[in-house]
Amino acid sequence: MSESTVRIGLVLPDVMGTYGDGGNALVLRQRLRMRGHNAEIIEIGLNDPVPDSLDLYTLGGAEDAAQRLATRHLLRYPGLQKAAERGAPVLAICAAIQVLGHWYETSAGERVDGVGLLDATTSPRKTRAIGEIVLTPSIPGLTAPVSGFENHRGGTTLGPDTKPLGKVTRGVGNGVGDGNEGAVRGSVYGTYLHGPVLARNPEFADHLLARALNVESLPPLDLPEVEQLRRERLRA
Repeated sequence: MSESTVRIGLVLPDVMGTYGDGGNALVLRQRLRMRGHNAEIIEIGLNDPVPDSLDLYTLGGAEDAAQRLATRHLLRYPGLQKAAERGAPVLAICAAIQVLGHWYETSAGERVDGVGLLDATTSPRKTRAIGEIVLTPSIPGLTAPVSGFENHRGGTTLGPDTKPLGKVTRGVGNGVGDGNEGAVRGSVYGTYLHGPVLARNPEFADHLLARALNVESLPPLDLPEVEQLRRERLRA
């Protein structure tokens, strides 16, 4: 981690930013600044190699053609893979789960090799999963229900080296009938939840930040409006 400024990599927002998931980087930056840390967002576009030296990384959702572009770019410039290997947190939203897996199938039935950071494969479902979703988290460090909005046709199967983010209590999740949602391997966290997910789930945001800062926990923030949003979304 940099000594003076925490650097948040917003990876390929020009092609992996369909659903406003770049807001997750904004949430991370603001929560750091409110605790007195210097923080900046580094946008990494298709014209840029992916640096391996940033403190944490976020990726958003995309359609098939954009996924292909993103996959090629990440394989050509493997800075994200190197950063994950040293333990930098990576948040992958929706299609980014598929890109970071072993392979995914497009809606046309073409199989595309992924980056391989997650032990997961994805094939299209017959029907689209769309609507509010709530999880009971199943990874250490998260205790509060996780809420979001899912909008995908992916059916993601996890291998033995990747665990789910949580169990679905409302919604579809990974869509393969096991009740799981998301994919977690080492410091890589994948989820189909939009929202942006970190705006709706401050505990999740702080979990990623604590890993980036290499601390056990962070001092709490008194943000009544965030708790109000959580209550509203959990009732939705």
